[in-house]
Parts: sequence; C-alpha cells; structure tokens
Amino acid sequence: MASNVVIAGTDGSDPSLRAVEWAARDAALRGASLRIVAVPVLPRRMSWQPTPHSTPDTVADTIRRSYEQALATAAACAAETEPGVAVETALLSGRPAQALAEAAADASMLVVGSRGAGGFAALLLGSVSRYVATFAPGPVVVAREEAEADHVEVVVGIRDLDQPAAIGFAFEEARLRRARLHAVHAWRWFLPEMRLTGTERPGADSRDVTAEAAAWLADLLTFWREKYPEVEVAPDVAHGSPARVLAGASARADLVVLGRNSADDSGQPSTGATAHALLSHAHSPVAIVPE
Repeated sequence: MASNVVIAGTDGSDPSLRAVEWAARDAALRGASLRIVAVPVLPRRMSWQPTPHSTPDTVADTIRRSYEQALATAAACAAETEPGVAVETALLSGRPAQALAEAAADASMLVVGSRGAGGFAALLLGSVSRYVATFAPGPVVVAREEAEADHVEVVVGIRDLDQPAAIGFAFEEARLRRARLHAVHAWRWFLPEMRLTGTERPGADSRDVTAEAAAWLADLLTFWREKYPEVEVAPDVAHGSPARVLAGASARADLVVLGRNSADDSGQPSTGATAHALLSHAHSPVAIVPE
C-alpha cells in the first residue's frame, strides 16, 4: 500500500525545480509529505580526465556536493511554494532510472520534470523518464515547463479496457482540485465505404461506432460518478489518434492521466506509442498510472 508521501526528483535545473513546485502543491492537496531526491551521476572511469590536483575521489565528492546543494535549493523552493508541507531530502545512489523507480515503490506518486541539465536530468524527457513512466510501480507525473495556467480541468484517457487505477487517480485529482473531469475515449478505425446493391448490407460507419463507444463510456463511468458525486464529469468520444486527441485536450487541462498495463505495455506498440507521444507533446503535466 502506498504511503502518504509524494516524491520529486531534482538535479538543480529549472525544469526539475518546477517539478518540485508541482509536487509540493499536489502534496498540499493530498495532505501528504514531500520527499525530494537526487541521484548523483558520477563520471565513467574511462571518460574522466584527471588534473594535477584531482583524483577520482575528489571529483566524486565535488559531484555529490553539487547534488546536495541542488537538494537544498529544491527544499527551499518547496517550502516557499507550500510552507505547510513537510519536506525531507535524500541523496540516492545507483543508476538514476532504477534508483528513482525503487524510491517510488511506497509513494503516492513520483514527479519529474520534462527535461533537465544532463545526467539524471537527461531523463527529462529522455531515457530515465521513459523508464520510470514505463516501469515504476506507482503513478509517475511528468511536469511540463509551460503548465502554469489554472484551467480547473483534469483529463483522463480511457482505452477499450477498463483502467480502474488510472480512472480512480484521475477522479481523485479532480476531487482534490475541485476540477471538472474530462473523460476521453479516442478511436481511430479506417472503415471502407461500401456501395450498396440489392444483396449487400451496409457496414458500420463512424457515427455507429461513436454512438456505441459513447454508450460504453457512459456505462463505464457510472460507478465512478456514484463514488465521486462531487466531481463534474464530461464524457467525450473522439475519432482520431488517441495521442493527438489527448495532446490537444492537454492545452485546456491542469493534468492528463493515462493508464499503463503493467503486464504488456512494453510489448504493445499502440499503448507505448500513445504514452510516449503524449509525454513528448502534451501542454500540461502528464500522469502515467500502472494498472
């Protein structure tokens, strides 16, 4: 069971500090504490170039001190953003991707920036952010630099399969933010036109598919409407690329939520492609929630 703590990763860069600010605000909404972590990236032995007064140990110490300073700066930023939130910091060791994923194992969520300055920051949005979004055991939020306006709307992308963890996360975020929940189901089928003769029967057109999907979505949301009666819900069925539709909706949202099927996400190109495209092109923070 996840503890009531929000984790934010930092490397001292401006994008990572904005992620810390976002994490602090969300921790305040949840009544949670905030843990800020950093993962020093030490130079590879072969790439390190010694100087007359440096050794591998002194270089490593200098790097660690820089990350300790980054943690102190981030903690001060969080305290200024939300003075009432309890903040602690931790310097982690190991490979950044695995260290962050392991640190988030018992947290409500892990928050990282959209990009950074290098090393750990290369994760944002690089290999480490993709790794934690794909493999972290809990929700991962990738905060965006441009996400400053308050739209009072949360978007959740719903695929053909029920995603209780992602939907529940989205409803809870909407409740905490007193925001409207925009529940989006996007589909993209290419249905050939049929010329009718006396013996042929018409196939389904886009209106038939949309109507059927709308009925399915309304039925799916019934349980969640009853559980969160205070949340205004706006169901939306759209014909188009899920990534493109959700990226467009993100321009009017405070957060976009997308589910991740832990068992097969890495082996299902459509799911992985949607998440990757959304993380790269969304205008708002994006939460990836494992099922």
